[in-house]
Amino acid sequence: MEMADDRDAPTAAVVVDADDRVSGWSEGGRLLLGWSPEDVLGRPVTDLRADPAALDPDFPAPSPAPRPPGSEPSASDSPGRRGIGADGPVLVALRHRDGSTLDAVVTTHPLVGPDGRSQGRVMTVQPWDRRPVIADRAFEQCPFALGVYDPELRFQWINASAGRVIAHSEEQVIGRKYRDVLPEFDRSLFPERDDKPYTDQLAEVARTGEPARLITVFRPLGSNYANAWATSMWPVRDAEGNVRAVANWGFDMSAEYWARQRLLILNKASSGIGRTLDVVGTAEELAKTPVPGFTDLVTVDLFDEVLHGDEPPSPSTIDRSASLTLSRAAQYSTTEDTHQSTGPAAQVTHAADSVATSCMATGRSTVELAAAPGAGGEWAFGPGLAADPAHWPPGNPVIDKSIAADGLTGRITVPLRARGALLGVVAFSRNNRPEAFTADDLILAEELAAKAAVAIDNARRYSRERTTALTLQRTLLPQRLPNQDAVEVASRYLPAGTQAEVGGDWFDVIPLSGARVALVVGDVVGHGLHASASMGRLRTAVRTLADVDLPPDELMTHLDDLVLHLASDLQPSSHFQTTGETGATCLYTVYDPVSRRLTLASAGHPLPLVIAPDGTRTPVAAQPGPPLGIGGLPFEATELELPAGSLLALYTDGLVESRKRDVDQGIAELLGVLDHTAPSLDALCDKVMKAVLPEHRTDDAALLLARTRALDPQHVADWDVEPDFTEVSRARQFALDQVAAWGLEETAFVTELVVSELVTNAIRYGEPPIGLRLIRDTALICEVSDSSNTAPHLRRARAFDEGGRGLLLVAQLTQGWGTRHTSHGKTIWCAQPLATDAASA
Repeated sequence: MEMADDRDAPTAAVVVDADDRVSGWSEGGRLLLGWSPEDVLGRPVTDLRADPAALDPDFPAPSPAPRPPGSEPSASDSPGRRGIGADGPVLVALRHRDGSTLDAVVTTHPLVGPDGRSQGRVMTVQPWDRRPVIADRAFEQCPFALGVYDPELRFQWINASAGRVIAHSEEQVIGRKYRDVLPEFDRSLFPERDDKPYTDQLAEVARTGEPARLITVFRPLGSNYANAWATSMWPVRDAEGNVRAVANWGFDMSAEYWARQRLLILNKASSGIGRTLDVVGTAEELAKTPVPGFTDLVTVDLFDEVLHGDEPPSPSTIDRSASLTLSRAAQYSTTEDTHQSTGPAAQVTHAADSVATSCMATGRSTVELAAAPGAGGEWAFGPGLAADPAHWPPGNPVIDKSIAADGLTGRITVPLRARGALLGVVAFSRNNRPEAFTADDLILAEELAAKAAVAIDNARRYSRERTTALTLQRTLLPQRLPNQDAVEVASRYLPAGTQAEVGGDWFDVIPLSGARVALVVGDVVGHGLHASASMGRLRTAVRTLADVDLPPDELMTHLDDLVLHLASDLQPSSHFQTTGETGATCLYTVYDPVSRRLTLASAGHPLPLVIAPDGTRTPVAAQPGPPLGIGGLPFEATELELPAGSLLALYTDGLVESRKRDVDQGIAELLGVLDHTAPSLDALCDKVMKAVLPEHRTDDAALLLARTRALDPQHVADWDVEPDFTEVSRARQFALDQVAAWGLEETAFVTELVVSELVTNAIRYGEPPIGLRLIRDTALICEVSDSSNTAPHLRRARAFDEGGRGLLLVAQLTQGWGTRHTSHGKTIWCAQPLATDAASA
C-alpha cells in the first residue's frame, strides 16, 4: 500500500456507545474504509477489525483517562483489553469494504454524561502511513536526542532518548525553562578554551534565526564523567517565516571525540617535542605538551648521567630493593605555582617499593586510580571500549586510594626508555578533574613518553658529542698566547649556541725569527668532532710550516695541498659509510716590528681590519685567494707598512654574519665598535663580542686583536760584509762592539763564535751581497744573509774532517737557529736568550 499524502488521507471519527456498538460514523470513515453509515451503525465496533489478534503490543498508549468519583469502570477500561475500543493510540488492522486490510492508528477519547457516568467513546482513525503519525513514531523512537523549545527556551517536546540523556521525563520538563532544567549546560566545561555555553548558543539561534552545528562537551549534573555530543540546532518557522520555536538534536560521540583529542595531542607532540637538542629543554616540552588537554600535572625525572651527557644505567642494573635518586628535570601543571623553576634540577628520591621504581625496573607502565570505576562500568569520558577491563594491559589499573591524599584522582607512570637505555620516568597526574584514566589514555601516555625518550636520548648524545668536540677544540686552541714584543695581542673564542654543533674556528699567534710574529685565524667547513679534528690538523700544519719561515703565499699553497690530501684520506671505503665535509678558510699574516711591514695571504677568509693610530681605517688592498681544498689556484701575498700603534682585527665569519644580517653589515658594525684608543685589548675584546656577536648564533666566533709595536732603531745593527775571508775578523769585532754598546757583555763569547761561523759559511758557500744584522729583542738575534738559495744543514763530521762542525756549534750554543728564504736569497739566524732586565733595557 502506498503512503498517502497527509493532506489527502481522511481521518475517520467513530462514536461508540456504552455497549461497544457504533452509534456515529463520519464521512471520513466512508472515505477511509468504504463503509457507509448504514453499513456500520448499530453493529459491534469489533466487526471492523480484520484480525482480532492483529494488534501492536509495543505501540505506545497513554494512561486511561481518570474516571469521575463514584463511576463504575466499563469494559473498555479493563487494563487487559486492547481492542478497537481500547484507550489509544493503538495500531489496528481494519477491514475495508473491498476486502482489503488497512493498518490504522486508533485513538480513543471517553464520553462522560452529566452524572459523571461513561456514555461511550469517540475514536479517531488515521492511516498508519499518514505523515504525522509515522513521523511522530520515528521521532519518538529516534536514538538521537531530539527537543523542541519556544523562543524563551521553554520545553515543548522531547523524545525518549533526550529524556534519558537529561534524566527527566517529558512531563517533568514541559513548560520549564532550559536553564532551570539543565544548569550544567549554562557553563563551559573547559573555560580555558573560551567556549560559549550551550544554552547561550541555543538562545542565539532563537534570536538570530541562524542554525548552528557544534560539538558540546559537558558533564551531566552529579556525574564524574564528561561527554562529547555532536549537536545541531535550528529555528522552527511558521508560514510567515517567524521563529516560533527552536529545535535541536544530538548524539553521543564521546569515543570518537576523545580519540580525536588524543590524536591532536600526539600531533602537538610531533611538532612540540624534540625541537631542541637540549636535555632539560626537551623534558620541559614533554611536560608542557599534554597540559591541560590530557592531564593536569606532569613531572619528568631523569638520571644525572642523562643530564650530563653520559651513558645512562642499563635497566638490568636497576636494584628493585633499593631506592633511586633522580633529578627533577621538568614539572608543569595547570597552576603556575607548580611550574619547575629554572636553575639546577632538584633531587627526587623514589622509594624501593614505589610505583616509579617498579616501572623503571620492569619497563612497564602503571595506571593508578584513586577509586574504582563508577556504576555501570563508566570510566573517563563515559562508557566505551577503553572502559572494558579486557582492554587494559595486565596489572592495570591499580586502585590506590592513597593518591587521593595528594589531591590526585589518577596517575600514569611511564618509564623513559630509548635504544635500550633507561633515561628516567615521567608521571601524568590528574587533580583538577574527576575523570579516571582509560586504557586509551595509557596508550597516549606511552606514545608521548616514547617520542620524548628518543628526543631526550638524541639531546643526550648530542650533548656528549658537543662536550667532546669542545674539549678537543679547546685543547687544540692556544691555552695562552706566547710572549713576544712585536705586537700586543688579545683573543676570544666562543663556540656556537647550545642548539648548534661546535664548529672549526681557530686562531694562533706564532713567534717567528727576526723578532717577527705570525697572526693566524681560520675556519674549517662543517661542525662537530670532524671539524674540531680537522682544525687541529690545520693548526699543527700552519705551525710546522711557519717554523720553516715560509712566506704567506707559499704557506697557503702547502696548506691547500694538505687539505686536498686530507679529503682523499677521508674517502669512505663503503657506499654506506659517510664522511665529513672538507675545506677551510685561513688568513695568515706576518708582522715585522723592524720594518713595520705586514705581509698577508688569504685563502677565502675575510681580510683583517686595520685602524691607524689616528683612527683612520687603513684599507687592505688584497684579493683573497680560493678556500683551502680547491687546488690548482695561486695565492697572492700583500705587503703594507703600518705605523706603530696600529690596531689589527682578525676574525671569523661567525662574528659578523648571521641569518638576520650579511657579512658587510656585520663588518661595518665591527668597525664601529673597534676603539683604537682602548687601553686594554682584553676589555675591547669583551666589548666587541658583546656588541657584535649575533643573539642566536649558529656558528663559532673567533676574534684576535693586535696592536703593532715598532722596534727601537737603536736595537738593530746592520753591517755589509764583503765576500772576503779577511772580513770575518772585522765582522767579529763589529759584533763584539755592538753587544758591548748594548751592555750585553755576557753574550760576547757566544756571539763572537756564531758570527764567525755564519759569516764564514756565507762567504764560502753563499753569494754576495752578504749582510750581518744584530737585533736586540727578548733575545739577541744574529742574522747573516746572502743571495744564494741553498740551505745549510747539520751533519756529523768524522774524526779527521777539517770542517762540518760550525752549524753544530751554533745549534749547541744558541737557543735556536734556522733558515729563512726570501725573494732575494736566504737568511741564516740564531738567537740567544737574554735576562729579563737586559731585554727590557
